[in-house]
Amino acid sequence: MSTRRQQGADAESQAATFLQRRGLVIVTQNWQCRTGEIDIVARDGATWVFVEVRQRRSGRADAIQSIGPRKIARLVTTAQYFLEAQSAADEDWRYDVIAIGPAGITHLVNAIELH
Repeated sequence: MSTRRQQGADAESQAATFLQRRGLVIVTQNWQCRTGEIDIVARDGATWVFVEVRQRRSGRADAIQSIGPRKIARLVTTAQYFLEAQSAADEDWRYDVIAIGPAGITHLVNAIELH
């Protein structure tokens, strides 16, 4: 595995542990379909939580800014495919971002509000 892929896998593992410690239940990681990939799918009570994990050297703002409009559209479409696959299209859901940087982990709840 390349160093970059290993760093990404480590960041996703850190994010999953972080979410579990806050009471979320991890359903799956790296879920893929024809439109893209979701880093982490979790449950927060009755709400589906789709999580984009970003690791950056400079911190939170850089991590959020790295998610452009095209990426957001793909993330939302992929989440909708996941929900359809689970027969959960009418259930509540949100998209969070976990930013991992020099200052630690920042969890941005409902960071992507397009649905």
